[in-house]
Amino acid sequence: MHREFPWLHPLLTCIIIAAVAFSLFHFGNIKRLVVGRPIRSRELNKPHMKLVWLIALPVLAADLYSSVAYGPEAGISELAHLGTSTKWMIIPITGSTVILLIFLITSYIMGVIAYPSGGGAYAIAKDNFKKPIVSLVAASALLVDYVLTVAVSVSSGIQTMASSYQFLAGHETLISILCVFMILLINLRGVSESAKVFAYPTFIFMGCMILLIVAGLIDELHYGFVQRVTPPFGTVPQGLTAMLLLRAFSSACSSLTGLETISNAVPVFREGKNGAIKAYITLGIITGVTLLGFAYHLYVKGISVNPHNTMLSQLAGLYFGHGLVYQVIIIFTFIVLILAANSTFTGFPQLAALVARDRFLPRALALRGDRLGYSNGMVVLAALAALLIEIFHAQTNALIPLYAIGVFVAFTVAQFGLTKRWFRIKGRLWQLKASVNAFGALVTALVAVIFAVTKFTGGAWIVLIVLPIVIFCAMQVRKHYEEVADELRIDLQTVHPQTHRILSVVLVSEIHRIVVDTISFAQSSSQEVIALFIGFDDESIERMEERWQEWGSPCRLVTVKSEYRSLLYPLSKFLRRLETREGGKPDHIQLLIAQFVPKKWWHHILHNQSSFLIRAWMLRHKDVVVTTVPYHLHR
Repeated sequence: MHREFPWLHPLLTCIIIAAVAFSLFHFGNIKRLVVGRPIRSRELNKPHMKLVWLIALPVLAADLYSSVAYGPEAGISELAHLGTSTKWMIIPITGSTVILLIFLITSYIMGVIAYPSGGGAYAIAKDNFKKPIVSLVAASALLVDYVLTVAVSVSSGIQTMASSYQFLAGHETLISILCVFMILLINLRGVSESAKVFAYPTFIFMGCMILLIVAGLIDELHYGFVQRVTPPFGTVPQGLTAMLLLRAFSSACSSLTGLETISNAVPVFREGKNGAIKAYITLGIITGVTLLGFAYHLYVKGISVNPHNTMLSQLAGLYFGHGLVYQVIIIFTFIVLILAANSTFTGFPQLAALVARDRFLPRALALRGDRLGYSNGMVVLAALAALLIEIFHAQTNALIPLYAIGVFVAFTVAQFGLTKRWFRIKGRLWQLKASVNAFGALVTALVAVIFAVTKFTGGAWIVLIVLPIVIFCAMQVRKHYEEVADELRIDLQTVHPQTHRILSVVLVSEIHRIVVDTISFAQSSSQEVIALFIGFDDESIERMEERWQEWGSPCRLVTVKSEYRSLLYPLSKFLRRLETREGGKPDHIQLLIAQFVPKKWWHHILHNQSSFLIRAWMLRHKDVVVTTVPYHLHR
C-alpha cells in the first residue's frame, strides 16, 4: 500500500503543518470560521441552546447503542472454542445483559431524579460518601473510560473501513487521528451544532437494526422459529466452567458502556431531568429490544463466530444478500462506531468541569468557551485519545482489554452511593429502591472484577495502574489549590495596598523611535530609570555610548559586554546585582521591553521575537516585573 501511495502520508503531514502555521498568525479569524461567533453568557439557559430529548438521545446514546452491533458477539466469542453446542447460549447471555441494563437504567433514573444537575456517579458519590477518594474513584474511572471510548470507537470504525476499502490500509492511525480532530471541531461549535450533524446517522443506524430484526421475524414466520440450522437449546457443552460463563457475561456487558453519559449531561436537555428520564426509558426499550432480537435471530440462523466476518454482517447477508440494503447497514454501522466517540465529547467535558470546580482538576477545565461549551475539556479529550491511537497504532484489539473496566467501576460506586442514600433519607419505597441499587452494585462489581482478572495480562493492568495515578494527581491538584488559597488569604482589616519604590530598566538595542516611546513610558511610571545595553563587542558598546551622549543622555545608560552573544545571562546577572545592592535597593524592578507589532502576518518571521523568551526567563526573578511596550508598525 505504501508503494502504491508513497506520497499520501507526507502530503497529509505537510497540509497539517501548513494549517497550524497559518492559524498561528490568523488565530482569531480561523477560530471564528471554525468555531463560530461567540455566544453571550446570558444565552446559556435559553431553550435554543439546549436539546430536545429526542435529539439529545442519539447524540448522547451513540456509544451505548452502537455497541449492540458487537455486544452479543463479544459474549459468545468467549465460548466459541467449546464448539457449536454453545451457540444457544447467546440468548441467556444477552438476556442477562438486558436484565442488568434494566437495573442500571432504573438506578440511573433514580440518580437523575435525586441529582438533576448532572454529574452521574461523581455527584452521587460526592453526596453520599464523606471521603473524597470515593468520588474521585468514580470520576477517574469515567474520565479514563471516556478517553478509551474515543480511541476504541474511532479505531474500530476506521479498521473496519480499511478492511473493506484496501486503499486505506496502512494509514489507519493517521486517519483515526484526523477523525478525532474533525469530531472535536464540530463539538467546539456547541452541542446544538454537533446534534445537527451526529443525530441523524445514529437514527438511521437504529432504523437499520430495527429493519434487520423485522426482516428476521418475517423470515421466521415464513420458515419457522426453529429452522434446520437452529442449534439445539439447552445442551451443556463439555469444558464449560463458571469462570467461562462469567467471562462471557462480562464481555457481553461491553454493550452497556456509555450508559452513564445521559446522567452526566442532564444540563444539556431542554426539559431538564424529565428529558433525561424520557431519553433513558426510550434508550432502554430500543436497546433491550435490539439486543434480544439480534441475539435471537443469530441463534435461529445458527451463526458462528468468524474473525473475518462479523455476526452482524453474516446475518444481514442472509436476509438481504449483499445488495443495497446490506451495504447501507454495514456503512452506517461503520459510521455509528465512529460517532460513538461523539457522545463522549459531551460527557467528558461536563464531568471534568464538575471535578475542576471542586479543585481536583485544573480550573481551566471548568471554563466555558466562546460557544458556551467546555472547550478546554474537549481539547484535552481529543489530545489524549489521539495520543492513545498513536501509541497503539489504532489497533482495536490492543485497546479493547483496557475498555469497560472503568465504566463498571463507576457503575459500582454509583450503585453503592444510591443504596447508602436510600438508607439515609428513606422516603417512599426506600427499601425497594435500596434493594435495586444494592443488587446492581453487586453485579457491576462482579463484572468489574471479572474484567480485571480475565483481561489483566491482555492490558487491563494498565488501567489498574493508571486509575491510582489519576486519583493521586487529582489529590495533589486539590492540595496545591488549598495551599495557594492559604498563602494568598489576607486580613481585610489590617492588610492594605502600599506604595513601593520602583526602579525601571529599559532594555535598548539602539536609539530609534521605539526606544523614545519606551523610555518616555518608563519615566512616566517611575522616577529612577536605567537604560541597559548589552553589546557583543567593544565597538558596538563604544558606538552606543557616543550616540547616547549625542542624544543628550535622557537617563543613565549602563553597558554590559556579552562575550558569548547571550542576552539572558548578562541581563539576569545585572538584575541580581540591582536586587542585592546595599542602601538603594528598590522594592521592585520594572523591566521594560519594546516589541514590534507588524502590520502583515508574514512580517513576524522577519523580526527577532526575543521578547517572548525574555519574559519567560524573567519568571525566575521574584521581584522583577516585566512590561512589554508595543509599537505598531504602519507599513
